[in-house]
Amino acid sequence: MCVPEKQNGKLVCTGADWVNHVVIPQSAVLTDIQNCKLANVSWVIPNAPQSDHARSTDGSGPSWVASIVNAIGSHHACHKTGEVYWKDTAIFITWDDWGGWYDHVRPYRIGQRNGWGAGYVYGFRVPLIVVSPYAKAAYISHTTHDFGSILKFIESTFGLSSLGYADGPADDLSDCFNLTHTPLSFHVIPAALDAAHFINDKRAPTDPDDE
Repeated sequence: MCVPEKQNGKLVCTGADWVNHVVIPQSAVLTDIQNCKLANVSWVIPNAPQSDHARSTDGSGPSWVASIVNAIGSHHACHKTGEVYWKDTAIFITWDDWGGWYDHVRPYRIGQRNGWGAGYVYGFRVPLIVVSPYAKAAYISHTTHDFGSILKFIESTFGLSSLGYADGPADDLSDCFNLTHTPLSFHVIPAALDAAHFINDKRAPTDPDDE
């Protein structure tokens, strides 16, 4: 868990796993997009009020997601490189919990996973939304994906070796894409709050899993 702490006037995450490549506040992703500094891979975790977690959310979660997608989709060419983020970006939107009622699809056991005993039984399904100019439009995937599928996609895209954990048995989400079709045009997502709201939110960051 990243516990935000001020050191020398700057917010940092504490703990051995949060030394490198961790940026807080989370709204920095929006200014990185504006300033043409978006990393090749960014894993964005919301602040608690935007997390959709019960007893933590303030209802701004949909606007938070829309602000990031809109920032990438509406991004103009960078002055120095001419790069346009939308043309070759894939955005995966998912949740770590499912707050609904019973899932009618029975979880099943997959094979041995390092350190997890004789196997692993999936729990309730969670939503996954894929946003990209090469995503299949109006497509519903019937492939069983894993959180590790996002890691597998990154590994496949950048030619990286497996971490040997959740990504090992997972698929790479390739069924969600058609890399040969005409790239889809971006359409702005209507939202109650825009990027400026989150950039100017000066509340101290809080862990979305506190509750």
